[in-house]
Amino acid sequence: MSASSTAVLDGTRVLVTGGTSGLGRAMAQALVQAGARVALTSRDAQRAQATAAELGAGAVGIELDVRDPGSVSAAVDRAYAALDGLDLLVNNAGIGMRTVNPRFLTDPQPFWDVTPAGFRDVLETKATGTFLVARAVVPRMLGAGGGRVVTISMNDQTMTRRGFVPYGPSGAAVEALARVMAADLAGTAVTSNILLPGGASATGMIPDGTADELRGHLLDPAVMGAPIVWLASPDAAGVHDERIVARDFGEWLAARGKNDV
Repeated sequence: MSASSTAVLDGTRVLVTGGTSGLGRAMAQALVQAGARVALTSRDAQRAQATAAELGAGAVGIELDVRDPGSVSAAVDRAYAALDGLDLLVNNAGIGMRTVNPRFLTDPQPFWDVTPAGFRDVLETKATGTFLVARAVVPRMLGAGGGRVVTISMNDQTMTRRGFVPYGPSGAAVEALARVMAADLAGTAVTSNILLPGGASATGMIPDGTADELRGHLLDPAVMGAPIVWLASPDAAGVHDERIVARDFGEWLAARGKNDV
């Protein structure tokens, strides 16, 4: 399958956390268009339901605060009830640097000026949230005989960029978590992979007033569509512990095909 072709997912059941905007919405939309049934989440139930209605009959909106174990348990139960199971979990929910520094690109803030509350909120949403949702879903997948987990990460440079506490550390933590999950799941019927855009994307997390020159280089969130559809498709059966850069997905897939020959 090429990066430009469309996989027919034919009812594949997917949970996308943080699916109402940015990368999450782009992935949910691509999955629905490819035939998947998608439960997408937001802390705001009305926003989740409105987004699902916009994406079409294949989508359902669910309220979820990934930081709260009780909310996670209830939301996963609702997703399983609505979709009659899950084949793919996309751990995407996260919040950006704007929440701790609205001018993070033009006026980087040193880590010692970040508030403890701001640090915790970003880390708990991305890293703890990924852990809690995977912890709730993966045992069910193992019991059902299979499933797939895709964790949404970021560039290595972003993880260590000046002024990027706590966003960078949250990405490093979630990527390490994804690799540990892959190690724990080795030899099982559940796979774990990492997907990242490959650059800054036009997700609404870029500060107001950012130069037009920079905005012109932002990736369209739709770049996540082809790789997430492929990862949900039969073509990705057995693919495990891979780190896929969406921007370079076509080249990655071509190289993989050559290596398989």
